[in-house]
Amino acid sequence: MERDNIINYSALWGRLRDYATKAGRVSVRPMLLLYYVMRSKDTTKKDKMLIFSTLAYIILPIDILDARRIPIFGWLDEIASLSVTYQKMRKNITPEMEAKVDTILDNWFPEYTPNELKAE
Repeated sequence: MERDNIINYSALWGRLRDYATKAGRVSVRPMLLLYYVMRSKDTTKKDKMLIFSTLAYIILPIDILDARRIPIFGWLDEIASLSVTYQKMRKNITPEMEAKVDTILDNWFPEYTPNELKAE
């Protein structure tokens, strides 16, 4: 029996949404874009696993550098992981993915309008 999906996308989506409410709109946008790159049929399995491991590291309670013990440096490992993965996968982001992510973020964060975000 061959397994096509080794990633439970619905569970990951639920965790992303929970994390989004804590992290905020601007922080979550690259994560959602990576999620849609991971879901794309054009993305290789190697790239999907890289994205999955990055997203899992960010949303799971396991940390190499604990943010509670080392306040500023505790976030650096997550930021570095997300930044490196996002830079590698940026070429795979389509305008359709960006539109989906913007729609989702508008639903999750209705208090912000696009004009307010540009002014910040």
